[in-house]
Amino acid sequence: MAITGYSLEGPRVAVRHVVRRDFDELAALARESAGMLGRWLGAREHTVEEFEGYLERLEQPTHEGFVICLRGTGAIVGGVNINNIVRGALRSGTLGYTAYASTTGRGYMTEGLGLVIRLAFGRMELHRLEANIQPDNTASLRLVERLGFRREGYSPAFQFIDGEWRDHERWAITADDVSRRDRR
Repeated sequence: MAITGYSLEGPRVAVRHVVRRDFDELAALARESAGMLGRWLGAREHTVEEFEGYLERLEQPTHEGFVICLRGTGAIVGGVNINNIVRGALRSGTLGYTAYASTTGRGYMTEGLGLVIRLAFGRMELHRLEANIQPDNTASLRLVERLGFRREGYSPAFQFIDGEWRDHERWAITADDVSRRDRR
C-alpha cells in the first residue's frame, strides 16, 4: 500500500517527507543504482542503523528530507535533502538529491526537484538554495540548469568522497529568480 501525505503534487510526481517505512524501498533502489551513483557518492552502506541516523538528522531544524514518488503508484523515483538550513538574515539551504537508475531520463527529477524548490521558497520561507556538483556529473549539472540555477563558482577539494577530496561547481537559485521566471 502506497504511503500518502504528499506535501506537494505535480502532474506526474509528488513529494513527501521521508518516513521510517521507506527504508526497504530506498535501500533496494540504492543497491540497484550503485553503479550509477557510486562515482558521485562513493561506496555507501544501506543499513537500518545508517537509515535511523539519517532520520535522526532530519529531526533537526537544519535538515529536511523528501522522497519523490510517482503519483499513480506511490513508488519512489528520487530523493531530495535540504541540508545546512540557516534562518535569520540568510534563509538558505544546501540541496542534495538522488535519482535512481530504473527511472532516470523521464523527467521525474526535474518535476520533483521543482516541487521541492516551491516548498523551500514557499512554506519553508527560504530565500536561497545552493547545489554543489562535481564537474563531471553532467546529468546533475543539466538538471539544475533546467530548473534555473546559475553557476556561481568552483570549489576545489570541496567534499571528501570515497577516499578523496573532490572538486565541485557551486550553483544557486533564489526565491526572486523563481518569481521572475514565473512572471515571464
